Amino acid sequence: MRGMESRPSKEIISAGIVLALVSLLLQPAVAETKSHHSISTAKLLLAQQSDVSSVQVTGVKVTNTDKGIEVTLESSKPEALRPVIKSAENNYIADVPNAVLALPEGKEFSIANPVSGIVSVIVTQADANTVRVTVTGETGLPTAELFDSEEGLIFALAPIASTIPAPEQPEQPTSETPPAQPTAENNEPIELVVTGNQDQYRVEESSTATKIDAPLRDIPASVQVIPKEIIQDRQVVRLNELANNVSGVQQQSGYGGLSSSGYFIRGFESGFEGLRNGFKDFGFTSPRDVANIERVEFLKGPASVLYGSANNPGGVVNTITKKPLPDPSYRVGMTIGSYDFYRPTIDFTGPLTDDKSVLYRLNVAYENSGSFRDFIENESFFISPVVTVNISPKTSMTFEYEYQKYNYTFDRGLLPGNTFFQIPISRFLGEPGFNNAEFISNVFTYNLEHQFSDDWKFRQGFNVTSIRGNTRIARNTNFSEPFLEDDGQTLPRTSETSDEEQENISLQTEVSGKFNTGSIRHNVLLGVELAKYKFTYDFFSAPIASIDIFNPVYGAQPGTFDRSFAGEYGGDNLAVYFQNLIEFTPNLKLLAGGRFDWIDSFDRDPVSNTVNNEVSESNFSPRVGIVYQPTNSTSLYASWTNSFNPQFFGRSRTGESFKPETSEQFEVGIKQEFFDKRLSATLAYFDITKNNVLTPDPVDNNFSVQIGEQKSRGLELDIAGEILPGWKIIATYAYIDSSVSKDNDLERLNDRLSGVPFNSASLWTTYEFQKGSLAGLGFGLGLVYVDEREATLPNTIKIPSYVRTDASIFYRRDNWRAAINIKNLFDTEYYESQSFYLVPAAPLTVLGTISFEF
Repeated sequence: MRGMESRPSKEIISAGIVLALVSLLLQPAVAETKSHHSISTAKLLLAQQSDVSSVQVTGVKVTNTDKGIEVTLESSKPEALRPVIKSAENNYIADVPNAVLALPEGKEFSIANPVSGIVSVIVTQADANTVRVTVTGETGLPTAELFDSEEGLIFALAPIASTIPAPEQPEQPTSETPPAQPTAENNEPIELVVTGNQDQYRVEESSTATKIDAPLRDIPASVQVIPKEIIQDRQVVRLNELANNVSGVQQQSGYGGLSSSGYFIRGFESGFEGLRNGFKDFGFTSPRDVANIERVEFLKGPASVLYGSANNPGGVVNTITKKPLPDPSYRVGMTIGSYDFYRPTIDFTGPLTDDKSVLYRLNVAYENSGSFRDFIENESFFISPVVTVNISPKTSMTFEYEYQKYNYTFDRGLLPGNTFFQIPISRFLGEPGFNNAEFISNVFTYNLEHQFSDDWKFRQGFNVTSIRGNTRIARNTNFSEPFLEDDGQTLPRTSETSDEEQENISLQTEVSGKFNTGSIRHNVLLGVELAKYKFTYDFFSAPIASIDIFNPVYGAQPGTFDRSFAGEYGGDNLAVYFQNLIEFTPNLKLLAGGRFDWIDSFDRDPVSNTVNNEVSESNFSPRVGIVYQPTNSTSLYASWTNSFNPQFFGRSRTGESFKPETSEQFEVGIKQEFFDKRLSATLAYFDITKNNVLTPDPVDNNFSVQIGEQKSRGLELDIAGEILPGWKIIATYAYIDSSVSKDNDLERLNDRLSGVPFNSASLWTTYEFQKGSLAGLGFGLGLVYVDEREATLPNTIKIPSYVRTDASIFYRRDNWRAAINIKNLFDTEYYESQSFYLVPAAPLTVLGTISFEF
């Protein structure tokens, strides 16, 4: 039988490369079968089907090839075998209608592990007139080509690239003798058409936990990935909104009211320190626009093993930005909403050269809005060009630049006292026209990758982050009770201005490779990092009139400004890290690694040019984890890991520098997949101990001693994926018990850590009609529950619990999408936490968005 001609291949191969690089789901497109299909719900349909009577399949053969395997359905009428391909997740499924099995060995054919990367091949009688071929990949959907031969229909299948290489294996026995005729590589492929749903809530791989692309089910840690589809469906405009979709994570309001990248994770605050494309991001003075974000990965637990010193032993958040694509795409969008909010965006990508060796991406966003808070407004401009140069088939360089200018009204919110719950959440306690801030951030990154071979790769990344800004603020004078004067309503204030500057420079060089020792498989990573961080600040203060919090009168002017304090702190860091992901058997894996850090830190006064503190120290951060997979859909894991955090400031009463804080975590969990792996769940129990915490010196409270200890333990559940076609869900629950376990201040001993609820839960779900006249119409519903939290440490006041409801309606057709998102549907009054402040959350808010792609 004559094979059908395939469609042009350049675009298809490029699309496959993009899928392998960024783990995205492409929009429905025509594709050649030799491309890598990572679309979890993809359907591969033949152009037409023959209407013939049932044909007997008299034999099944499985033959190893240099690329994978060939599965042959033997028949006297091979031209009548016309399969319908409808793969799901790791399962390549082909239904052959008008066919019946007539095998001499029985009614079913199956073989396990015919080649590394293929778990099984099963051929069954799906119904009276349909033969089903199911090939299950170990780490993803196998790629496939179909060929006709005189002997029968041939499926040529290859596993996707595994995280670990397979050892040499002899050819597996099959039900028949291998054919004498040439293999499928010498035949013409049958044309296939690729369709599928591009929007997925479940992500199968993550690089944050291991710095290599590894299936989440193989990682002995809790890792939650929020893809851009959730960001779009929820209409997220501030990064820390994503805390609602990850168990054990709460929002931490940012600097002067910014909704930046601060979080409470597993009971500990992040201090606004995160990762961006794997580089440390000290961006607490910048809100980090969401326009160029591909996904956000939450790694729970200490992360020093790969990323060095960490302020938060509860975990780290890595923001992954969008990269250029080889096929042209131009998207423009506009969002308009409550409180004079409007935000236009553009996202352009494509090739700059005819041979697609140079690709680009450009994201631009402008935002201007008011607020439910009196006198509050902000304005932001963001632009991020990215260029990828494919120097050769094995070498590429990506250059990325981000610029953001952010102007906003500096507003910390309210103070943690019962009286402040009695005033409107809109009440502003600063001075209109005076409380202002401006920050400008510049971020440059390059990433060089070279593939020595199929098994060995070199990577070098370089990042420079520079943030400069200034603030002016009228604020409360006191940071502890009593905040108010004796009348219970007058708030004493002071005014401040500041000039601030942050710089972070980092160079990472890594080699990763795969090899075997006997039957044991290894995936190793070796890396070196050089980093330099510096933060400079200069504050001036002046007196300013008090304000009545119940009947405010604005217009006060500050007095004469005098320098109140100035400083410069930072450090130079050299680190060497290593890691090995070992596969003893296909269902038993061990992850082990460690990092050595050498840090020279400093704290000095740039005005007087005096050194307050200089410390040189080293630290080793280990990690060990094991994964056992009793089935293809279940992973059981346990891990132990450490972290550390240097103390830049201060000395003890006897003049000694402080040691780094250290943390230790034990974690066990189970990862389970449901509904043919469309839905995944992670259940984890963790126990974290943080040591060397500073506490007041009992001899002189002006100094500190390092005898404090804090503990956090809890249970977390995360669920994400698709229940039915078009019905997607992400849900969470967490129980966290975090408290002070050792302290010489009896008022703090056994107190709860601030900002952390005992119980929290969330649900976001959408349903989109898949066919008929309503196809493209969808609805979304979200629920967030947060238990009461302590506002301060020592515990003096509780932040009330709350339940918030969100909703959306959207419609997509052809190249455009429109949506209305309603946040806080029932106008619930609630508060978030930011160190010494209560931050009122937004009441009912409506955002309308429309976007076009061409």
